[in-house]
Amino acid sequence: MVEQIMYLAIGFLAAMLLALMIAPLVHNRAVRLTTKRLEAATPLSMAEIQADKDQLRAEFAMSARRLEMSVEQLRNKTTSQLAEIGRKTDAVNRLKVELAEKNEAILTLEAREKALNEQLRATEQDFAARTQELRAAETALAERQAELARINAELADRSMQADTRQVELVAVRTQIEELRARVGEAEREFTATQTRLEAQRGETASTSRDLVEARSRAEQLGSRVSDLDRQLVAQVKEAEQLGTRVAALEAENAGLRAAAAAAEQELQQLRGGKAAPKAKTTGQADVARLQGEKAALEQQLQQARDERAAAQRELAAIQQQAENNWATERMENALLRERINDIAAEVAKLAITLEGPNSPIEAILAGQGSAAPTPAAKATARPNGTEAPAPVGGGTLAERIRALQSHASRARQIG
Repeated sequence: MVEQIMYLAIGFLAAMLLALMIAPLVHNRAVRLTTKRLEAATPLSMAEIQADKDQLRAEFAMSARRLEMSVEQLRNKTTSQLAEIGRKTDAVNRLKVELAEKNEAILTLEAREKALNEQLRATEQDFAARTQELRAAETALAERQAELARINAELADRSMQADTRQVELVAVRTQIEELRARVGEAEREFTATQTRLEAQRGETASTSRDLVEARSRAEQLGSRVSDLDRQLVAQVKEAEQLGTRVAALEAENAGLRAAAAAAEQELQQLRGGKAAPKAKTTGQADVARLQGEKAALEQQLQQARDERAAAQRELAAIQQQAENNWATERMENALLRERINDIAAEVAKLAITLEGPNSPIEAILAGQGSAAPTPAAKATARPNGTEAPAPVGGGTLAERIRALQSHASRARQIG
């Protein structure tokens, strides 16, 4: 910080020193120039002084002439302005006259305006009165129109009510006719239903007897099927025994064939001369014996095979007979079941007809209608272990009742 101040002070002193050195030169130059200017401005002789005076006089004369010319121009301008003022005064006088005339016209127009305003007020009052009268007339007209519309609406309502009454009367008459027809139809249907009920009762009695007979036949067929099953089991056991015997005979036949082959080989050896004549005779006897035993065994084997084939044929015949008996019994049972279902459906329909629309059977049918239909009869097993196809029936009892109802409704529509 001190160094900076010292540097500034040294610089300032150096600048002052230079200024002191240059100042005399500048002062001398200024003095010389001032002296030259004063010498040039100051005249040096009388001629120059006289020339300056003449110049001043000429300048004064010129300024005086210019002043005179400007005064002359001002005079001319004043004269023209006075003439213009005269003309303007004449115009002002004319305008004053016109203003007076216009004032009179304005007063006349104001008086006329007052008269017109009074006339307008009277006209407005008259218009207001006429407007009130018109509004009153419009109000009365609207009331008359509303009353007329109300009368027209009442007339239309009365007409519609009359038409409705006529339509209702026609509908009531139609309903009365329909009710009469339905009553007559119900009476006829009741009579027919009673007749059919009597007939169905007779058919039910005969069907009951048929059912008892069918049950007895079914029991007989069941006992017969049991006997056939026992016979079938016995035949199967016998066939198994024959098969075992045939296998034993075949094994014995194989042993005999091996012995015969050995005997043949020994015979060949004997024929080759390798053994004694006694051994040859013994070998031939053995071969003959073995051949005889072989023929006997083959005969027994053939007989066993024949017995086995006969047993198999008998077994097949027994199975076929059992299947035929089972199919016949199944068909008879299906027909009997169908007949019983038909009778039950007829009886249920008659009960519904007699009980009326609030019959509990209708509720049962409605409850069963929402469920999925079940088959009339399930598949039954055959004696050989396979399943027989279910008999083709007409559906459940509920389906039969609904079919009878639809058939009866179609018959009534056609009738």
